[in-house]
Amino acid sequence: MLTGTCHCGAVTWRFDSAPTSATACNCTVCAKAGVLWIYGIEGEDVHVTGPTTRYVRADHGALEFHHCPTCGNTVSWRLAKPDDTGRTQSALNLRLVDTPDAVAHLPIRHFDGLNTFKAQPDDNRRVKEMWF
Repeated sequence: MLTGTCHCGAVTWRFDSAPTSATACNCTVCAKAGVLWIYGIEGEDVHVTGPTTRYVRADHGALEFHHCPTCGNTVSWRLAKPDDTGRTQSALNLRLVDTPDAVAHLPIRHFDGLNTFKAQPDDNRRVKEMWF
């Protein structure tokens, strides 16, 4: 289990699975926020507690980005609609993890959300190498 907290502590998250990688996306939202994502299912292994504000891009309404209304940290995203099984995919901002050493070994997966919307080749970097 991993836990994370926004800067001011108003929003917390818990991830009840063991992530095998983290994703760095270059879309206009993720790149500006500087996030690294871990994925799961809302209410199963992804749990967010505390008030958040929601941002949905007008031209791409499939994702809802959630931020702390006090400090502004990007906490998570979730699909705007559940899948065919009624489950909602979600992602947590790994940069908010309470124990960075616990995830330092995870490989980074690159995703081109800006142009091709496809996974990109691995460059063998780990979270510890992208932790500025």
